Amino acid sequence: MLDLKQIRENPQSVQERLNQRGVGQYDLHPIIELDQQQREIEVRRSHLQARSNEIGKLVGQKMKSGSRPDDPEIQALKDEGNQIKAQLSELEPQEKDLKAQIETLLLTFPNLPSESTPIGKSEEENVEIRRWGDEYILQNAEILPHWEIGEQLGILNFERATKIAQSRFVALIGAGAALERALISFMLDQQIQAGYIEVMPPVLINSQSLTATNQLPKFAEESFKCAQDDLWLSPTAEVPVTNLYRDEILSAEQLPIHHCAYTPCFRREAGSYGRDTRGLIRLHQFNKIELVKLVDPRTSEQEHESLVKNAEAILQLLKLPYRVIELCTGDLGFGAAKCYDLEVWLPSAGKYREISSCSNFRDFQARRGNIRFKEAGKKGTQFVHTLNGSGLAVGRTMAAILENYQQPGGTVMIPEALQPYMGKKVLV
Repeated sequence: MLDLKQIRENPQSVQERLNQRGVGQYDLHPIIELDQQQREIEVRRSHLQARSNEIGKLVGQKMKSGSRPDDPEIQALKDEGNQIKAQLSELEPQEKDLKAQIETLLLTFPNLPSESTPIGKSEEENVEIRRWGDEYILQNAEILPHWEIGEQLGILNFERATKIAQSRFVALIGAGAALERALISFMLDQQIQAGYIEVMPPVLINSQSLTATNQLPKFAEESFKCAQDDLWLSPTAEVPVTNLYRDEILSAEQLPIHHCAYTPCFRREAGSYGRDTRGLIRLHQFNKIELVKLVDPRTSEQEHESLVKNAEAILQLLKLPYRVIELCTGDLGFGAAKCYDLEVWLPSAGKYREISSCSNFRDFQARRGNIRFKEAGKKGTQFVHTLNGSGLAVGRTMAAILENYQQPGGTVMIPEALQPYMGKKVLV
């Protein structure tokens, strides 16, 4: 959530930064007007409350000095006090309603781009930061798409999954299930070694949790909701893990907090019809290892860079070629101030595809979730900065392995780092 005080004090600056996401998409004027109305009522209410308190004291003093309750002066003060109470009873709900309108509007506004985020209109203006593993890139027209080799090996079955659920689900069979499980264990082990504390959170989450991590109200259509409860299927472990600390004041000594979590994730993929309809790239249900950080604002930029490195480490250990892209303002996610995407090479398509998105939200989610920290010996509290990224999307990693490790005879080599988890070297 944007800082209302910042909007109030620097509306032009905030509007200019919002315009970097797309001119005309977000207009601050309704918020500014409502805020002005609310503050005018607040001033009136404050003055009336002060006068009401003053009247109470005057009546008490006069009664102590011997005045009778029916004294005309006391009665006049009481009449004035009753009039003030009537005015306050009208103003208080008006102020409450204006505050609610402001908060509702604020929830629809995205985060401000970081000062260092490249300015651009679309993904075409994203900036490539670096590449890794060029020596592993396969340029082979005979490489089968991962879904084809997976079906040939009998480890992926989309047809039977559709019979159970609907399209865009997959059943992993035999070595396919084992490979998925191996990847999950391998990724968790690596991130735990890197210092992350593992969490296994609920995957059914309430609306307040989704709102805190900016999925609601913006992305309601993207999520699956339970019909009879205020519960949703988690779209990513970012939601439950970040919300572990919602409405808490942490001590500065507790920071930074680094968590990793494996969860199944569920997304409706609304608006993506016709895109990646085959294979493991865009499913309604998929597994993912998520990295989540809650940090001191003074270290969030360094923490962001190290989070990206933690995600990259998995690809490097698996010897999967990839590149790192910095998203421009026009392609930036709703809640992110700055974001790097990791894109893995898929030889059947002859291009890189996203496998991880690593975002720094600064205090955007912390404001929505009221997650603060306090330094010893200092007054007041500050909002933490939250960061997260995939470490990695498991299905997309499997897709990359099935293509990059594909052999001419229709077999698939297992990456050396995964062989101890699989107990074999090749999928046949």
